[in-house]
Amino acid sequence: MPGMSDILHIVGGGMAGSEAAWQAANLGVDVVIHEMRPKVETFAHKTGNLAEMVCSNSFRSDDSEQNAVGLLHWEMRAANGLIMAAADRHRLPAGGALAVDRDPFAETVTAQLLAHPRISVSQEEITALPDNGHWIIATGPLTSAELGAAIAAETGAEALAFFDAIAPIVYFDSIDMSRAWMQSRYDKGETEEERTAYLNCPMDRDQYEAFIDALLAADKTEFHEGETAGYFDGCLPIEVMAERGRETLRHGPMKPVGLTNPHQPDVKAHAVVQLRRDNALGTLYNIVGFQTKMKYGAQTEVLRMIPGLENASFARLGGIHRNTFLNAPSLLDARMRLKSRPNIRFAGQITGVEGYVESAAMGLLAGRMAAGDILGRPLAPPPETTATGALITHISGGADAKTFQPMNVNFGLFPPVHGLKGGRRGRKDRYKAYTDRAKADWQGWLGRTSQNAA
Repeated sequence: MPGMSDILHIVGGGMAGSEAAWQAANLGVDVVIHEMRPKVETFAHKTGNLAEMVCSNSFRSDDSEQNAVGLLHWEMRAANGLIMAAADRHRLPAGGALAVDRDPFAETVTAQLLAHPRISVSQEEITALPDNGHWIIATGPLTSAELGAAIAAETGAEALAFFDAIAPIVYFDSIDMSRAWMQSRYDKGETEEERTAYLNCPMDRDQYEAFIDALLAADKTEFHEGETAGYFDGCLPIEVMAERGRETLRHGPMKPVGLTNPHQPDVKAHAVVQLRRDNALGTLYNIVGFQTKMKYGAQTEVLRMIPGLENASFARLGGIHRNTFLNAPSLLDARMRLKSRPNIRFAGQITGVEGYVESAAMGLLAGRMAAGDILGRPLAPPPETTATGALITHISGGADAKTFQPMNVNFGLFPPVHGLKGGRRGRKDRYKAYTDRAKADWQGWLGRTSQNAA
């Protein structure tokens, strides 16, 4: 039997905590996941499942040659990632994106973790930072108030914060398909199912202008007194985008390009609202990019102004919540350890990465590094030329601590590839060079870590 000092404790069973547990256990370490749900609920979670998706059901682009998040998918698959395996198993048509059926996805992750002989789950809330043992804090953006206070007391600085918003979900059978149609932008996809993965609702100019007016005038959830935080640009509420200019939404989630309305093929839409399938049955669709802070009554009124959604019935309305994250560049070292307490690592969104995949990737890395420490074979961070390495380099010192904000993976975090000229004309070749280099370097790092763990 292993001693207490040989056990890895993980606080939080979201994307990062689940992936960390899987990686560490497969390297031969006993793991306990401490998950407060369902005993202690959050406003965003609906079940007690591990790795529950609370916002979008999309892992974004799956292109591993031209997209940084697609490259991150590839790296996690190469590392036998649990999250990516479950996502692939429950994949839904979404053009070039990886969208998943959220409930079966979480059920699969939960079942596989519970079935692993080295993993156990303890349903309890951890409210203080442990003094000893090996720990990973992966509580995500909804870290409980007591644990958040303990983290702030330890670091000597308040955690940074931003506000995040959730998009509404519509019942498919309430959508008027005499006005809407199915098509992926530019007919992207290898199969007919992929080429028709999105549901489109067109607007003419007058409808769009009326929609913007209603959006700007709608009742919205306001910050509580004393709350000061910014939004993450990758998840802006539609009202905030509209406030930046009346045309902003037309150049963002409502852009009309690459789509032809079969009901009126000769009429070019002024704007298009897209919905993406949210479950395998095709009974639920989420409104793409429509994160919102409108109050519930206002949401139903405004969203029913969208052609095709006049009689829409909502399975879930949008919402806004406070996300917290660490000032990681000043608090964490290159191996994700809290500088003041090296027995504690942090992983997931609380480290200042943004997105399901990025969170899970930081869990993968933290789990492997913690296992290396427990086994007496510490692991070096992956090269910064890889997607995972670029993220950990950014949050552990590559970013300026004074202006640190949540970050998605992107090629701007990667060191340049020598011998390639910049500029838009060479972007495709440059991105391919980034991904080719990253894949080779990631495989090399995995090989070294596997030998180290053997």
